[in-house]
Amino acid sequence: MSSALFALVDVNNFYVSCERVFAPKLENVPMVVLSNNDGCAVARSAEVKALGVKMGTPWFQMKDLARKHGIEAYSSNYTLYGDMSNRVVEVLRQFTPNLEVYSIDESFLRIDSVLKHYETPTHLGSTVKERVKDWTGLPVCVGIAPTKTLAKLANHLAKKNQQFLGVCDISTMPKKEIHQWMSEISVGEVWGIGRQIAKRLEAMGIKSIFDLMQISPQTIRLQFGVVMERICYELRGVSCLKLEEVAPPKQQIIASRSFGKLVTTFNELSESVATHTARAAEKLREQHSVTGAMTVFIQTNPFMRYENQYAQSIVVPLADPTDNSLELTEAAMKGLRKIFKAGFRYKKAGVILNLLTDKPVVQQSLFEDMEAKGKSAELMKTIDAINTRYGSTLVKSAATGTKQNWAMRSGNKSPNYTTQWNQLPIAY
Repeated sequence: MSSALFALVDVNNFYVSCERVFAPKLENVPMVVLSNNDGCAVARSAEVKALGVKMGTPWFQMKDLARKHGIEAYSSNYTLYGDMSNRVVEVLRQFTPNLEVYSIDESFLRIDSVLKHYETPTHLGSTVKERVKDWTGLPVCVGIAPTKTLAKLANHLAKKNQQFLGVCDISTMPKKEIHQWMSEISVGEVWGIGRQIAKRLEAMGIKSIFDLMQISPQTIRLQFGVVMERICYELRGVSCLKLEEVAPPKQQIIASRSFGKLVTTFNELSESVATHTARAAEKLREQHSVTGAMTVFIQTNPFMRYENQYAQSIVVPLADPTDNSLELTEAAMKGLRKIFKAGFRYKKAGVILNLLTDKPVVQQSLFEDMEAKGKSAELMKTIDAINTRYGSTLVKSAATGTKQNWAMRSGNKSPNYTTQWNQLPIAY
């Protein structure tokens, strides 16, 4: 086994748990959180999973079941979920600085260097679990193992088996017991193995995680490549995947949403494109990048086959790479005018920022007005600071509109309890 030791901390039913923190009445109540425009279930409570509701089930198909079992449906509140995720990460940093934020509800921790402060790895995992619950109200499970892939497996065991009390440590588990668990779990549950690869493995007679661990990694490499070879080594306890403590900057930034109602006018489309551009520009500045080109796209609803269909996109090159929201909005409007056609009912619009470059290494133009560029940078910095503190849409371009009747539906969205002063929860 490797000398490294990893812990994977995963929030249980993250979106549902975030809603329950501020509405204790929802505890033990069957509930779902719906996708954009209140379409499909993107999060389900344990009670709803027990009723057989699958991830992605459309809400309209659940309504009879909801009436029968009292299922509560909430619109997605990504502002709340993002802030709660950040709070969990800050708690985890109390235990070790070696941390990788893997997703909105999962983080890997390198813990071998801090174990001296705890009786056992399980003691550390239990302490993490209790502190996250005490400080954020969110329930987590912890998987501990000598590799990231095995930590994922340990977390899976902690979630599915009550005997572990939410913390599973594979590193101290007898090999016979580990192999028994592995033989009972399908190979498709392994982190990094998708549905198609799982089918190919099963066709080769490799049906369980234990079966995969028994196969020579070199043999797997010949069939599936180096990534699968690393997974095999990781299942054997050889650490091949290091922590990515600093997330690499994105090579492309996409901002898009389906409309809450079908849109027909240029003004409505332009408001949505300007709104998406502003959000994309914020993400661009967050990772200290600039963009040299952007794509604007619009489309009708392909599922309404009886209606006339239209989908078009255009790439708008930029004379100088920028992260300025106003410059990007002007470019987006120029592109939208070229592709817009009247007479169609549009379902979706968005922008893609391409040709991203790190801001410090961008080649300066010979004719660039450095004073104006400096003022532009300060303006964006000030806007970002205000919006971060008081709400993401407090200061915005007039091009984004005021009413935004096209905005996605969110009929039962909870307040932004942690990010808006006027929406703070009130204790009576």
